[in-house]
Order: sequence, then C-alpha cells, then structure tokens
Amino acid sequence: MENTKLKVKGILLDLDGTIVDSREAYLEAVKAAFTAIGQKTVNVKIATEIPRKLEQNLSITNTIKGVDAQKFLDAYLNAYYKATSIRAKPIPSVSETLKKLSQKAKLALITMRCVPKENVLNELEKFGLAKYFQSVITALDTHLPKPSPEALIKCAKQLGIKIGWCAVVGDSVADVRAGKTAGAKTVAVLSGIFTREELEREKPDLVLKSINELPDFIE
Repeated sequence: MENTKLKVKGILLDLDGTIVDSREAYLEAVKAAFTAIGQKTVNVKIATEIPRKLEQNLSITNTIKGVDAQKFLDAYLNAYYKATSIRAKPIPSVSETLKKLSQKAKLALITMRCVPKENVLNELEKFGLAKYFQSVITALDTHLPKPSPEALIKCAKQLGIKIGWCAVVGDSVADVRAGKTAGAKTVAVLSGIFTREELEREKPDLVLKSINELPDFIE
C-alpha cells in the first residue's frame, strides 16, 4: 500500500483531523455540553468519542448515558463550532504541503461542519491556507453527510474533474467510505481520531501518517 502512486487531477481534502488539529475544540465542546445539562463532573475521556460517533452518523446515547442526548448534542455542536474558530490549529507544515499538492492537482475542501462556507474560508484565511483551494463545501451545501458521496461528487463537478480522477483525503472511516462509494481514490491519514486498524479495515488506497507525506504519492 505504501508504494502506491496515485495519478489524479483533483484532491478533495477533509478539514478537521486532516488539515487542522481540532482536539482542543472537541474537549472544549464536551465541557460546555456537560455544563449545559447541569453536570459539574466532566468525563473528558469521551472528548474524542463524541466526534467519532458523529463522523459515522452513530447515536451518542450510549456514550452519555442518563442524560438528555439531544440537549447535550445541541450544546456540544454549538460550542464546537465556536471553539473551532479559536482552538483549531493547522497541522504542522501543512501550508508547505498544500503548496506542493496545488502544483500537482486542483485542491478542494469538504467539511461536514454545519456552518456557512464563509466561516471556513475565514479560518483558512487566518492560517494562510485559503489560497490553495478552488472549492469549499460544508454540510450546508449538501443534503446528505458523509459517508454519502454527494458532497464529493458535487465538489468534483465544481472543479470540472471526473470523480474517478480525484483522491479523497481524510482522517475518518466516513471519508474513506464516501470516497470509495463515489468511485474516487482514497487516502486515510492518522492525524485525526481514528486508529490505523479502523482505517485499514475500510481498504483505502493509502494510509499515511499525515497529509505531509501525500505529495510523494501523487504523480
């Protein structure tokens, strides 16, 4: 797998866990959600379990037993979207990596954050990364979240590239599943909240430590 070279014209990149480190935002959101439901004791161990469940469209009821799951989720998401604009930080060296990738293929960003595109662009602008992307799609731009391929197909059309000539890069099983369903190449990165074993189970074309290794695998 590590010897695989991908010949692509477009690269569709996930945001959280792929381009930016959002772990501090996950923690802040969990703390805010527990406070909102009146619990003073915060179980920080589930700080990454909640986004793992949400990434896969799974219920969080078993993770936060004995509380109002919908109230917790509403508070969590509200806090998370606020926290990402402050707490999320770019993966080290990602700017140089995106520069290299943009010289090899058209780049697009797909995030399932349920926020206006402008919010994401402002965040990317703050990090000096917006200039590398020719398209940005959020959950508000699609009817179905990943692992549905809808966002990927829409994004490829915006780039003017057939989806089969695109690589989907992300840190979650949903990213790989969406990419495979769409008919794209798939690259899983270990910079997020899913393990190598979980990602390899989805049989992506590549599993890399981080996006910074990707330029060496793109022809």
